Amino acid sequence: MCGLSNDYGNEGGTMHIVMAGTATDGSGSPVTRLERLGHSVTCVTTGAAALEAHQDAELILLDLDLPDIDGLEVCRRIRALTRTPVIAFTDSGTELDRVLGLRAGADDCLDKPYEFRELVARIDAVTRRTRPRETDRESLTVVSIGGLSIDAASREVMVRGRPVDLTRKEFDLLYYLARHSEKVVSRQRLMTEIWEDPRPQELGPRASRTVDTHVSSLRSKLGDRGWIRTVRGVGFRVGHGCS
Repeated sequence: MCGLSNDYGNEGGTMHIVMAGTATDGSGSPVTRLERLGHSVTCVTTGAAALEAHQDAELILLDLDLPDIDGLEVCRRIRALTRTPVIAFTDSGTELDRVLGLRAGADDCLDKPYEFRELVARIDAVTRRTRPRETDRESLTVVSIGGLSIDAASREVMVRGRPVDLTRKEFDLLYYLARHSEKVVSRQRLMTEIWEDPRPQELGPRASRTVDTHVSSLRSKLGDRGWIRTVRGVGFRVGHGCS
């Protein structure tokens, strides 16, 4: 991933985006330009793949014209499982299709082709709406454990004075573990609280890999495996570094 572009804003911070279908803009695929803004992008071409990949996403760009499953049905299924923001895309340009997309659970709906600048603006708007409100932020606190400091209001993380750049899900995972530092937190609990999975008792291999992948990424970014410790057969807990 590259640094932030000077041409477009990036108010929502860096995210992991799942792009489902062929949601191209006026100049082709926006993937490269999204990556230049600091985002990581996973591309899938079918509705079935979108339903698999959405657990890892912090934003979903969903083309409603999919080859296997109706895009509206995919949107409904994703919305039934998670509150992850969804921007849907339609080829028709009709008001009816946009309304159907919104009713299926999309947070916004955009006609193709579109301008990349407009897509970025809509991503910023959607992520602003899904952030905690100011009244909610007042209840958020700074959690400090040894040399680790996590500011929930500003969503900033420092390790021994060094700033650490995390994705949204990585921050949410670390903050949750830190707020429950006296406990060992199971993968099932993390899937419920961080990924909003309503069926954690049915945790499958992909969901387990989702948690493990984010924990591995966090350990790498924090610079010490000791900040997140694995309790074999149970789950994870925050440590004090120096593994």
